Amino acid sequence: MTIRVLVAEDQSAVRAGLVLILSSAPDIEVVGEAADGERAVELARELRPDLVLMDVQMPKLDGVSATAAVTGEGLADVLVLTTFDLDAYVFGALRAGASGFLLKNTEAKDLIEAVRTVARGEGLIAPAVTRRLIAEFASSARPAAPRRPAALDSLTRREGEVLSCLGRGLSNAEIAACLDMAEATVKTHVSRLLGKLELRSRLQAAVLAQELGI
Repeated sequence: MTIRVLVAEDQSAVRAGLVLILSSAPDIEVVGEAADGERAVELARELRPDLVLMDVQMPKLDGVSATAAVTGEGLADVLVLTTFDLDAYVFGALRAGASGFLLKNTEAKDLIEAVRTVARGEGLIAPAVTRRLIAEFASSARPAAPRRPAALDSLTRREGEVLSCLGRGLSNAEIAACLDMAEATVKTHVSRLLGKLELRSRLQAAVLAQELGI
């Protein structure tokens, strides 16, 4: 299956490099390019890519707001590009429903693998980094008394177990091994619990699990 990607980056040289790297992969097709956030949202609506590679600092509409628009309309998954490790932009992008983030100095092979990972329906960050990111995000965002979503009671026992694993930063493969189930079944549970909890990404689910101590 070919993964259709829209690249949103305001610096033309960086954008060209990203397109070159992604186009070198036989299973990835760059279907569009955007130099600002507004254009990224327009092209996402027009082209319906599988994934948008989104820079956070862009003119007209910043990458966080553009991410919220793209994920809010269910247009595509979003992989956010940032020059900073674990900064406020990253937290904002995760709140907006991004599937994960990449640093701009990521190696070419890792960029390609990250796109493939998100296309499989997983967060792109390595488990150890995911756990650090989730913990820091939850700590920075946790209110004095976290509100427990009423929809949490609608989760099945298995969905609750999967949510707990997401909170620990586990990948689908690790969850499958931990709960002794097929990886495809894990994906189904993740999709269902996101729908029930009205969350946009597995990382948002992970943050919720951290906040509530699940």
